[in-house]
Amino acid sequence: MSFGISIYFGLDNSKEENLQLLKQAKTLGFNRIFTSLHIPETNYDILKKEVTNFLKVAKEYNMDIISDISPNTFKFLGLNNLDLKSLKNFGIQTIRIDFGYSEKEIANISRNPYNIKVQLNASTITKNFFNKLDNFNPNYNNIDSLHNFYPRRNTGISEKCLLEKNHLLKEKGIKVSAFVQSNNKKRSPLKDGLPTMEDHRDMSVYLASKHLYALGIDDIFIGDSMPSIKELKDLSSLNKDIIELSMKPITSDKTSLKLLNYTYTSRKDTSRDVIRTNESRLLLENNIIEKEKTSNRPYGSITIDNKDYLRYMGEIQILTTDLPRDERVNVVGNILKEERFLLKYITNNKKFKFRMV
Repeated sequence: MSFGISIYFGLDNSKEENLQLLKQAKTLGFNRIFTSLHIPETNYDILKKEVTNFLKVAKEYNMDIISDISPNTFKFLGLNNLDLKSLKNFGIQTIRIDFGYSEKEIANISRNPYNIKVQLNASTITKNFFNKLDNFNPNYNNIDSLHNFYPRRNTGISEKCLLEKNHLLKEKGIKVSAFVQSNNKKRSPLKDGLPTMEDHRDMSVYLASKHLYALGIDDIFIGDSMPSIKELKDLSSLNKDIIELSMKPITSDKTSLKLLNYTYTSRKDTSRDVIRTNESRLLLENNIIEKEKTSNRPYGSITIDNKDYLRYMGEIQILTTDLPRDERVNVVGNILKEERFLLKYITNNKKFKFRMV
């Protein structure tokens, strides 16, 4: 798992701001940088001055620098087309193939001796593309993928599209990355955010990233120019293998609060009405759950079975439908309304944990 930022030379940020973002991101565990060297709105006079120095610093920080590549990119850098050795010397470690190259050229690039990775455009991938690519013996161990971002409102891809593309890529063993937008300083010229999914337009980095991880995305990039420190921290705090659910506790019982601080695994035998845990009763040890707040259990409630439920005492459940009051069941908290949509992804041994707010 890794996290990425995006840098656009000659656009919104000064050279100093870009370097400061690089340093902040590195400190917080970010290790990938996406950049594009062919944005129409870019001031290329500024870009040419900044790019070489920035790439040098990023290389010193051992950051994986990903750049959109086209035949024009090599011209811009003063290199011959597909001069991968010189590209590696610039510090670029991954090249994102967007247009201008055939399946044969992509396969050849994937077998390069300079350890430069090839990155595919995950949003536009097709089965037919892979059928053609396979004819040229690509090195899939040297290929990953990144979905597009979509600057114009209403053009981001759907969850259905993302899952279909992810399935094609995962069949080949290819890791998949995607973008979330920053709400701090959005990139010019439209400044409407740069998410992959339209559902994430105007959504926080924290919540959009949790959704992408729940959908099986491996790495996440913040697409916009200058994310805040909070946004960087929110993304770097997440674990892609664990769905983190923000919740408001309504219990003061110490044993119940302690149980809410563990990471849990959902059961393989998915229940109709609730999400059940594999571990909570085992973690109870010799403690007793007394009867407390046995109220109605609406969708999104978190409950713990009390001593009246006998051997089920200590079982944590999350309600996926409305259920009536049960004197044997304590209501101990509620998932925040805006995060309840994540509950549908907690199935079949998926790990999850709570974050009290």
